[in-house]
Amino acid sequence: QVQLVESGGGLVQPGGSLRLSCAASGFAFRWQYMKWYRQAPGKEREMVADISVGTGITGYADSVKGRFTISSDNPKNTVYLQMNSLKPEDTAVYYCNFLNYWGQGTQVTVSS
Repeated sequence: QVQLVESGGGLVQPGGSLRLSCAASGFAFRWQYMKWYRQAPGKEREMVADISVGTGITGYADSVKGRFTISSDNPKNTVYLQMNSLKPEDTAVYYCNFLNYWGQGTQVTVSS
């Protein structure tokens, strides 16, 4: 069955960096669209970035453009989210997504 397992969250100071990972299994990874979403307390879940694994074409929310980079490692069936210049407003639970499948989420907290 489809499984998405995120890792890499944590506490970081403003201006810092984190790299999230999403290990995928149970489907043909290299031909899919993979997405990262986030949900902050009291807010709706929003898409942060997506990638066409087969072509490498990426897309970003305006709020993270220029700071976040999504990438994939096909042999490892893993998608990454490199987050730089983090801001307190980036604090949220980050989720990996494929179609209607979701990972368990990983907490990112940006605070001094």
